[in-house]
Amino acid sequence: MAERLTFIHAADLHLGAPFRGLRALSDAWAARLLTALSEAYDRVIEAALAREVDFVVMAGDIFDNARPSYGDYLHFFAGLRRLEEAGIPVYLITGNHDPYTSWQHDSFSLPSNAVMLPGDRPGFALYERDGRPLCIVGGRGYYNQTWPADECIAEGVTRRAAEEALVQRYPEVASAPFAVGVLHTGLNLDHLKAPVAPSTLMNAGMDYWALGHIHLRYAYPSFEDPRLVFSGCIQGRDINETGERGIYHVTLTEGARNTIEPIPTASVVWQRMRVDVSDCANLPAVTDKIMRELFRENGKAHCEEMVSRITLVGSTHLHAMLERDDIRADLRKHLNDSYPAFFCDALLDATVEPRDKDALRREGLFPAVLLQVADAQRSNPDDEIAYLQEEFLAKGMQLPSACTRLVDELSAEAENLVLDLLSQGEDR
Repeated sequence: MAERLTFIHAADLHLGAPFRGLRALSDAWAARLLTALSEAYDRVIEAALAREVDFVVMAGDIFDNARPSYGDYLHFFAGLRRLEEAGIPVYLITGNHDPYTSWQHDSFSLPSNAVMLPGDRPGFALYERDGRPLCIVGGRGYYNQTWPADECIAEGVTRRAAEEALVQRYPEVASAPFAVGVLHTGLNLDHLKAPVAPSTLMNAGMDYWALGHIHLRYAYPSFEDPRLVFSGCIQGRDINETGERGIYHVTLTEGARNTIEPIPTASVVWQRMRVDVSDCANLPAVTDKIMRELFRENGKAHCEEMVSRITLVGSTHLHAMLERDDIRADLRKHLNDSYPAFFCDALLDATVEPRDKDALRREGLFPAVLLQVADAQRSNPDDEIAYLQEEFLAKGMQLPSACTRLVDELSAEAENLVLDLLSQGEDR
């Protein structure tokens, strides 16, 4: 019968991290977010216990900084002890936020079920079931907060090296059907943080690589054949970490492809939303439309509560009202007062006034000239980007890469802004 192994792959817990970038946060939500990371960690532990996995892997950045608070330490070790009581081992490494050197100066000792692989060299452990070797675990953490550019963090982390290192203690180590590697690395996605070529890891003899550092879910070569995997962070910390966050329940089976099951752990999910209000006849209809979209996104994200940044879009006769800060502030307050499970930290306007641009072109007045110039610019995006680059350089600034990706969208916004200003002048 084919052997089977299951484990939890977690990474980037960032216990003790602050929440960032909120524009306007109520006292209640500020207090709520303080508990979100610790709740997410509790869900990692509960997932391992509920699924009765063979072991848990934590691939670095357990803490958000090199000097965690006493409370964060106590909470982390309490979770490890719960796993210890259930007989579940934990294999962990350090990341750039909580390097190996910072752990050496603390007075805490890990529970007997927890093995920290070293940061100054490759480290290896063997997981046994019923006295028989089942899985080699090998990896290396960050020793300091930076990784030398001329060194490969994966150097020496191979199955062959593991067997050579463990054979004296475990003579039958070579018979273990599985091998799992653990690293905190940018892989080929972040070339500044201990990058490693995927081919290096694929040729190391490991069946699965549990990776940390990239806060998004990612699998190489694919999610159908996951060999090099980032589980992402367990709880989003700002509006740039949107959507469901969590861990993976990994299953390795002899003679079969690996399988990974995502498990959501974030109790508070961040979302950027664009709500088309072009079909809304009045402001109450706008509120109703936003709430329907909030519930839809909340259902997809599998979370209890959600912080959202909402941009209103579409062509609507309500544009003149929605562009007013006081009107949007009232709408936002109504949303936040109506449903405590949702918090809108910003309500932005990107709506446009309904216009017949073809009719404006036919009139032959200044708006027609504007539209003609805008059409000509959009027909040559390289010239648009070059113009933007010159303007930024003239002010001693670098053109953000996002501008090059969004040049068409920015051009349309500029066109509508000028038309708005022209129409306001006509009204006056």
